[in-house]
Amino acid sequence: MSRIMCLTEYAPLEEVVLCEPVHMRIDEAINDIQKHFAEENINQDLATKQHRALVKILRDHNIIVHLLPAHHGFPEQVFTRDIGFTIDETLYVASLKRTIRQGEQQVLKQQLSQKQIPYKTVDLGTIEGGDVIIDNDTVYVGESSRTSRDSVEQLQIAHPDRTFHIIKFDETYLHLDCVFNPVSASVALIYPEAIANESLKILEQCYDLIEVTKEEQFHLATNVLSIGNNNIISLPQNVQANQKLWKAGFTVIETDLSEIIKSGGSFRCITLPIRRKREHNKM
Repeated sequence: MSRIMCLTEYAPLEEVVLCEPVHMRIDEAINDIQKHFAEENINQDLATKQHRALVKILRDHNIIVHLLPAHHGFPEQVFTRDIGFTIDETLYVASLKRTIRQGEQQVLKQQLSQKQIPYKTVDLGTIEGGDVIIDNDTVYVGESSRTSRDSVEQLQIAHPDRTFHIIKFDETYLHLDCVFNPVSASVALIYPEAIANESLKILEQCYDLIEVTKEEQFHLATNVLSIGNNNIISLPQNVQANQKLWKAGFTVIETDLSEIIKSGGSFRCITLPIRRKREHNKM
């Protein structure tokens, strides 16, 4: 079996990259969540404690967790999903837009090389993994200021058997996975108010959509992590979204990530899957 393999966002997770938030802070507020917590900022000890609880859950489910070394100069390094993404048997190191995050790719490359994990780079434009969502034959790419069309074209050439859909959404929410996230072959979480009508129609044709409220979107209810077999890691504060997931037949594993969420990212944002099993659920 290939060391690298991701066909969906919800097949059983086997190997993933994270980074502890020991240097996490809000240096420049770029979204509504960061602006809300900018003065309070991040309790690094609490954020690290919550992160380690998540890592324990992952390892308790026999998932291999690679931890990148945390560097003081990268206050948002915890969001490993932005610096890479996996499509099929290719792990891509992304090209980050914001100056404050540039350099994180080198840390990832060094660690992958040390562990003899193969990767490719995206050479054209900029692209961040939070805007890339895969589901078997389809790749949904968020049209944001952080992901450019020439980067998407490079991916289309590399994966000619996949259909690429550009999803237009309100860039206030930074990345596509903050407003849309498939949790099975037929079910996805969504915050529809942030998605353009023409893009929403595409998603409505593909999924039964579980809508999250404006209040719970502020706590990133769409940004869960599927670890396979209908198990979903989610924030306990998002009560309504979690109840809807239970009702739809999923098992919700709740763990607090509220300190990290102050910087505008949740479970999907802080995990970079590099291998999932080929099989996927049929829900």
